Amino acid sequence: MPRSERSALLLAGLLATAGVGHFVAPRPFAATVPRSLPGSPRAWTYASGAAELALAAGLAVPRTRRASARAAAAFFVGVFPANVKMAVDWRHRSAPLRTAAFARLPLQIPLVLWARGVAKGEEARS
Repeated sequence: MPRSERSALLLAGLLATAGVGHFVAPRPFAATVPRSLPGSPRAWTYASGAAELALAAGLAVPRTRRASARAAAAFFVGVFPANVKMAVDWRHRSAPLRTAAFARLPLQIPLVLWARGVAKGEEARS
């Protein structure tokens, strides 16, 4: 399996796992939804989980991979405010939890770059 395909499928697996998590255990995800968003946090949790599953499916199919990778990069940027909210909300928790919440913030950058790299890899193949 070519490296670019393996990378796309790994990203798809990450998104699928996260997407399933939004439905199996929605409470922690709903807690990170910024209050400024209209509607219920649970609805946003399910919507983002469905989006992650759709992105995963798109990344798994070569014909839709480039568009899905671009959409995944945008998605990772779009959910960044939820990670900021989590870090702010968890600033008084135990050191390991606080560290995990703040460590998630810079991790969005490699996720965005990973998705962009998958898209660029597909562009090079076409």
